[in-house]
Amino acid sequence: MNDKIRSLLAQIQSLDEELRTALHEQETHLLFEIKGKHVVFEQAVVQAHRKLKRGFVRWVVTDRPQNLITGPIIYSMIIPLIMTDILISLYQWICFPIYQIARVRRADFVVFDRRHLQYLNGIEKFHCTYCEYANGVIAYIQEVIAKTEQYFCPIKHARKVLGTHTRYAYFLDYGDADDYEAKLEKYRTALGKADNIGRPDD
Repeated sequence: MNDKIRSLLAQIQSLDEELRTALHEQETHLLFEIKGKHVVFEQAVVQAHRKLKRGFVRWVVTDRPQNLITGPIIYSMIIPLIMTDILISLYQWICFPIYQIARVRRADFVVFDRRHLQYLNGIEKFHCTYCEYANGVIAYIQEVIAKTEQYFCPIKHARKVLGTHTRYAYFLDYGDADDYEAKLEKYRTALGKADNIGRPDD
C-alpha cells in the first residue's frame, strides 16, 4: 500500500469518526440524552410524540396492504438469523482466543432503543425491533468474518467488489507476494488489539 492510499484511508477514518460524533451530538442536544441504558426525552417532546402516534385500526387502514401480505415472509427470516447469531457467537468465543484475536462486542452492533419512541405504536415498535436485531446481527457477523479474513487471507480481490467491510481497504494488494508470510503475521498480531480496524501497524 503506497503512502497516498494510506493517507487517504486515515483521512476517511478520521472524517467518519468526526461525522458520527457530530451527528450524535446534534441529536442528543436537540431531542434527547442518554442516561445509562435509558434514552430520555424532554417532557414536551414526549407529549408531542404521543399526539403523532397512530392507533391500531388507523394503522391497519392506512398501511400499505403489501406490507401486511409479505409480513410472514419477512419475519420467517428470524429463524436463520437467530441460528447464525448463535453459531457465529460460539465460533468467536471458541476460536478467537486460540487465534489470539480480540473478540467482537456484539452489544456494539445489536442495539435496541427505538422502543423509547412514543410516536410509534406497538406494531411499529415490533417492526423496529426486528430491523434493529436483523441489521445489528448482520453487521456483527460481518465484523467477526472480517477479522477471520484478516487472520487467514488479508488479500484484496483483482476485481472491484461492492459492499466490502472496513478492514478490506487495508488488506494486501492482489498479487503482492513480497514477504507475504511476514506481512500476514503482522496482520494477525494486530488482531490482538480490541480497537484495531485492519492496519497491521496499528
